[in-house]
Amino acid sequence: MPNLAKLQIAFKNMYVRISAGLLAASLVWLFMVRGDVVQDPTPLIHSQNIAEITSLAVRKDQLDYLLVAKPLSESPRYVFKFKNEAALHVVKVPSTSHLSLEREVLLKNAIPYSIAKEDFLASHKAVLLDEGESSAAAEASAFLKRHALDILLIGLIIYALKFGIPGMGMNASVIAPDKLKGSMDDLIGMEDIKQEVLHLEDMIRNRAEYKSHNIDKPFNVMLTGPAGTGKTKLVGYLAKKLNVPLIQASGSALESGFVGGGSKALNALYRKACAHGNCMIFLDEAQTLFMPRGRGEKKWEDDTANTLLGLLDGVKSDKGAGVIWVVASNFDDASSEMDEAMLRRFSVKINFRLPNKNERGELLKSFLSRKKEGLVDWNDLDLGQVAEMTANLSPALLETVVERASMISIQEKTIINTDLMFRAFERATIGLTDRATTAEKHKQRERIALHELGHFFMQIDPYLRQGMSLQEVKEKSHLLKISTESVSKIGALGYVLQSGDDVSLRTLEELEQDVIQLYGGVAAEELFYGARGISVGSQHDIEQATKMLNLMVNRLSMYSRSKIDYTQLGQEHTGEHSIRQVEEKSDELYSYTLGAIRDYKAVIESIKDTLLDQYVLSKDAVFALLEERRELLMAQLAGSRGAALKLCEGAAV
Repeated sequence: MPNLAKLQIAFKNMYVRISAGLLAASLVWLFMVRGDVVQDPTPLIHSQNIAEITSLAVRKDQLDYLLVAKPLSESPRYVFKFKNEAALHVVKVPSTSHLSLEREVLLKNAIPYSIAKEDFLASHKAVLLDEGESSAAAEASAFLKRHALDILLIGLIIYALKFGIPGMGMNASVIAPDKLKGSMDDLIGMEDIKQEVLHLEDMIRNRAEYKSHNIDKPFNVMLTGPAGTGKTKLVGYLAKKLNVPLIQASGSALESGFVGGGSKALNALYRKACAHGNCMIFLDEAQTLFMPRGRGEKKWEDDTANTLLGLLDGVKSDKGAGVIWVVASNFDDASSEMDEAMLRRFSVKINFRLPNKNERGELLKSFLSRKKEGLVDWNDLDLGQVAEMTANLSPALLETVVERASMISIQEKTIINTDLMFRAFERATIGLTDRATTAEKHKQRERIALHELGHFFMQIDPYLRQGMSLQEVKEKSHLLKISTESVSKIGALGYVLQSGDDVSLRTLEELEQDVIQLYGGVAAEELFYGARGISVGSQHDIEQATKMLNLMVNRLSMYSRSKIDYTQLGQEHTGEHSIRQVEEKSDELYSYTLGAIRDYKAVIESIKDTLLDQYVLSKDAVFALLEERRELLMAQLAGSRGAALKLCEGAAV
């Protein structure tokens, strides 16, 4: 602490000395400028009247001399003097007028003139001044223009000395418990996470009891999980419930770019917390601090993480016994490699997850219930359907969907219902759609319609081949709408919008069906336009299918008895063999897709015209059209059921 005080005094003295020096230099410069002013004894008559120049044609015999000062500047000056007159006339003209005057007046009337030389301008400084402008002001202006960068740098140095250099400290405010908003009840659903937090609260409140079990380490807490799941809010709720002040800072603020800047900032943060006794430090977005150390060539790159390790260990002094460290990251040790020493410092780890369907329904109901009465049509609002379509959305994104619904409601002066929530979800996740982009491109729209219908039919293909009724298929299908409108956000000229699935543990059969669905659009193009008629619009589908096939073949070795992640063995062991396996499986699944979609060709062609006419078909509209074509659909499936089933078995679908 004494060293810090001495450093502060040294900086203060340096600031005073530099400020005094700058003040002295400014005064010297001012006296020099003022002392350098030469009072020109010649009386000057300033003007901006161009007529004075044109009138010289009739008085050229009376001219003593005519000079043009700075002819290439924005405002040239005509300087002339008549014989037997003491006054010097200075006429300021725009640069555009100067060219006309020179051609139409001076040259045309053979009026002699020359360009004013620097020595003349030096001895007649007031020539270049505007009327009423002083020489001192002009000199000051010129000086400032010449030394603007120098003055700016000096100003920045003074500012840095007075207010601190970036990275030498962290702006972290202390929030008192009574200033924190919300409560634990605001965390809707997530009962498993609530229990973890309540357990943590009990650990902090009853430290003596845990100490009797030899649990005497500081309670360092690590929060992980996707963005928008409520990590930051929960920390505020916990600090309020424990009645302790909260110091919140961003992990990115530690990346100062100065050697030792992050370490100094952390130590300053720790001292601030120790001064409050019982206190909670919350480091948000701190994933970079969890990366493995020792990978960089520069030794100081790990200084910040090393400092945090020491502070988390609590071995420096007993002063920090009441300090609780809470560090949040969007990644965890399951999804990315983390430093083991850092992970061991955290006695409590809470992993946040995305809400399930029931929790999404509760969240949506909570967000909507905060609006004034009469703005939501609860009788025409199916929260279960909205919760289903918003699968895999975080609480923050669900709130965004509700806000977007309110915006649409205000703009269209309507009440929020299921249809409006659906449109809000589409706007929040996909973005703006546009019909004008493809309105006059009939051939392209036809290709888009066939492509998107190919995706849809391969999505419902397994259910149809199992002999399910159309009503059963409709209940199974995740389809929300098929559109031939362009979407600038994803660079697509059409899309199939469907709800997600809460189940993330996909099986081999389900992954293969995902690939087949992706191939549905490509296969539809080949079916209607031939193998050479596949467009570049299939690029995204093929990229996604390739990633999935690589996962299935190389990372999970789903087609091999040896369960090995081939990607870790190196290119020299797996290169050609790996590519060949992926190609073989891709060929097998695409062949099935192409064969299966032939069974729907007539139905696709008949629905295509309706889609082109209406641009968009909802799930209800699509299945209504299928119901009208039930006999045609069943006849086509029955005619090729045997061959299709063989293909289906070969593709393990």
